[in-house]
Amino acid sequence: MMESLSRNFINLHELEKAKLTEILSLGEKMKANRNSFQDILDNKSFILLFDKPSTRTRISFELAISELGGSCVFLDMGTSQLGRGESIKDTAKVLSRYVDGLIIRNANHQELIEFSEHSSISIINALTNESHPCQIMADLMTLKECFGSIEDLNIAWIGDGNNVANTWIQASTLFNFKLNMAIPSEYMPSQTILDMAKQKKSNINISQNIDDVIKDANCIVTDTWFSMNDDENEKSEKIRILNEYQVNSDLLEKAPVDAIFLHCLPAHRGQEVTDDVIDCDKSFVYQQAENRLHIQKAILRHCITG
Repeated sequence: MMESLSRNFINLHELEKAKLTEILSLGEKMKANRNSFQDILDNKSFILLFDKPSTRTRISFELAISELGGSCVFLDMGTSQLGRGESIKDTAKVLSRYVDGLIIRNANHQELIEFSEHSSISIINALTNESHPCQIMADLMTLKECFGSIEDLNIAWIGDGNNVANTWIQASTLFNFKLNMAIPSEYMPSQTILDMAKQKKSNINISQNIDDVIKDANCIVTDTWFSMNDDENEKSEKIRILNEYQVNSDLLEKAPVDAIFLHCLPAHRGQEVTDDVIDCDKSFVYQQAENRLHIQKAILRHCITG
């Protein structure tokens, strides 16, 4: 059996602020000195177990592991024995004897939890229908680069209350920034996540008044309107409801002049965001995407050393 790694990385609110701050700082150092951490994953191997298409997540993790001296194997759930009915328990126990860590991109968050319960190796959440912690860590890193600090920022989320929105809520409970969210009542974030934030007395406000949400924003964030588990038959209705939540130049002009724009990509240009916003000088979407590589290196190190 492989020597077990020390930590999982599943949901942001399950970690302490000090640990996440340490990961962010290390990500910045790794970005500044990309070739200076080449032996962290020596003799370590990982499996990327994905059941959904991916560009940034897959490439950034494969490069991160390679540049840190490790190796990885990509495994498609659909073409593995999982796709033919093998249990998660059996798969998790076998893979734990092959590799040092499992990076999972799965539409069902509870299946990710089941993997973690039956694995003796670290499990990293590379996106589920509930949360996307690696992405938000890259976003927080981008905010630090732009503003110097995360605390006391005013973040405006516009659009669907999806897995990315859930994770912004988790982050706000830890880093004390104000999170104003413009979300239609039909597409609210997870009630469990909202209850957790309320219990922690986080500074979160959800409204359908977009102008109020963006008027003091340091950063405007949106995401695609369609998540991996959405019903295709309800697509036209969702577009109709979310059309007024589009981030366009008129909306951007109502925000403070120094506000920036973030989108985790891929973007559906002309739906949740227009070309003139995503391509303007206030947009940091490509820096945000680049930071996936560096922050995931820091997350991998966290999973080895704790």
